[in-house]
Amino acid sequence: MNYYLGIDAGGTKTLAYVTDESGRLLGRGLAGNGNHQIAGQLAADHIGQAADAALRQAGIRREQLTFSCFGLAGADRQADYDILHPMILGLGFVNYEIVCDTIIGLRAGTNRPYGISVICGTGTNSAGVSPDGEIFQCGGFDYMYGDFGGGGMLCTEVFRTVIRAWDGREQPTLLTGLLLEKLGYPDVSTMFHDYLDHQQQVPLQVAELLFTAAAEGDRAALDILARQGQEIGRSVTAIVHRLGMQQETFDVVMAGSLLTRGDRGWISFWIEAAMQECAPYASLVRLDMEPVVGAVLRAMEKTDITVYESVYNQLREHGNLHPLSAELIEP
Repeated sequence: MNYYLGIDAGGTKTLAYVTDESGRLLGRGLAGNGNHQIAGQLAADHIGQAADAALRQAGIRREQLTFSCFGLAGADRQADYDILHPMILGLGFVNYEIVCDTIIGLRAGTNRPYGISVICGTGTNSAGVSPDGEIFQCGGFDYMYGDFGGGGMLCTEVFRTVIRAWDGREQPTLLTGLLLEKLGYPDVSTMFHDYLDHQQQVPLQVAELLFTAAAEGDRAALDILARQGQEIGRSVTAIVHRLGMQQETFDVVMAGSLLTRGDRGWISFWIEAAMQECAPYASLVRLDMEPVVGAVLRAMEKTDITVYESVYNQLREHGNLHPLSAELIEP
């Protein structure tokens, strides 16, 4: 019997699945932040804890694993892999693969082993896998290095839009009342001076106000969400051209809470518009299951296991966003 371990480690949670070759879930483990860029040694501890919990539940040992796939946030450059490989080897794993978490998100969202994944949650990131297995990551390194958006930036966009409407640089917006209520201020002047005087940071959850305002037709909110979609569309276009996928049939998988739980087309419309221009045979889909499923599938494929439809069905049965991890999912 072959056994496989899949790990999805992000800035909020680390989730582990152990399955057999039929896709039957044998064990599940959950721990905290697994991003080495944020948590350092604590990330290794959490990855080990999640894996140990899944293995215990499955009733097997590390040496019985046929292959393991680690989908890790922060696995972006060779400098990261130089840290991550010793870390994973130090945890006792031998037959394994490390990929960026965008890659397992892609694999979880499509029945094909290739395509494009776009993530828009706390941050943004995009990556593609060509039919011959070439991988290209576009973005994921913050605003200074070309990115725009994700909750970590859009919350600031909301705040500055309200300030600009208050001082006359922009038109009035529904975001003003929503923001004041969210942060507990009586007026913009009080909020403005309090944030300046105490060097406060805008809470990540403020980004959610964009969807509330957009649903009411607020122009400022719609413009911000449109820019987010256009920027993601540019990333998709860049990946398509870099990997030569213009005439391929594949899925563009949307992951991250801003795309899977908040957007009603305000962002995705622009992504699809870009796809129609650069890859007319591609389809846009929303990820509706835990990305760790993609890690399990990649682990299987690394050992030349044929992934039959029955395997997908088994994994889908257990792969929906699970109550176990719901409260730890990135905003």
